[in-house]
Order: sequence, then structure tokens, then C-alpha cells
Amino acid sequence: MDIEVFADGRVVHGGRTYAASLGRAGILRDKHEGDGATPAGRWPLRRVLYRADRLPAPPGPLPVQAIRPEDGWCDAPDHPAYNRLVAKPFAASHEDLWREDHLYDLVVVVGHNDDPPVPGRGSAIFMHLKRDDGGLTAGCVGLRQDDLVELLGRLSADSCLRVHAAG
Repeated sequence: MDIEVFADGRVVHGGRTYAASLGRAGILRDKHEGDGATPAGRWPLRRVLYRADRLPAPPGPLPVQAIRPEDGWCDAPDHPAYNRLVAKPFAASHEDLWREDHLYDLVVVVGHNDDPPVPGRGSAIFMHLKRDDGGLTAGCVGLRQDDLVELLGRLSADSCLRVHAAG
């Protein structure tokens, strides 16, 4: 059963509804690197990353991996590691996964533009924790920690993230 994401910030799965933060540019069908949009479409869920120093490993059928201080995610479209987990130090543009805030304490890697990655079509699309103020994301789906943990425990191995564009 898929996780359904709607433009009004509702996430629905198995009869439960969760409130989410989405990309600051809304949901777009034509995603590009740095546009701040959550990409419309149906995307597989690849794995779960989590901060073992802050949380226990979450339940569910997805592969689980602890985030290390040297972990990053390449967002440089011209680099061969584009839209991939990388080890720091890393010379090309990348996002740090080991953060001082709690946004990436729990991350679901969404299979958007990864098989294979197309340069400039968007990277680092995750389901992760919401900001304390509920603010918008750079293109990800943000959920409260309790909601994301619950959702992970309810998934099946073939669950996908289905993001619906408005209209």
C-alpha cells in the first residue's frame, strides 16, 4: 500500500492521516535541482537512515543504516556521485546528513532520480523529520518523529511514495 501525499500537506496511509511539510515551491511534475519543489510521481522507498546516537533503529521492512558523522549526499549535477550517499570530506557540493538540528535524525531515502540519476533532475529527496516550527522543506516530505516511526512500522516491502500534484 502506497503512502499518498497531497498538495495540502496531508499524508495518507492505511486509513491514517498525517500532517506533513512539503517543498517551499509546492509539488511539481517537472523537478529540477534546487527548485525547492517536492516531485510529483510514484517513487520507491530505498532505505532508512537514522542517528543511532539519538534514536533506536526504526521498525519496518526497509533496510536500515545508521548515519555516520562523515556521511553526506552529493547534490552536484556534474559529479559522478550525483544523488548518492558520499563520505566526507567530499570536494563536490553535498548535503551533510549528520546535522546539529534534528531534521535528519530519521530519513527515508526516496527513489527519485536515482536509477540512474539524471544530472539536474533533483537530488536528496527524502522523507525526514519536520522542523519544530513546521516550516517548509527544500523538496522533501517532513513528518513529526512519532508519525514517521509509526508510518515506517506500517509499510510493506513494496510500499511507494505517491506524490499528487494539485489540480
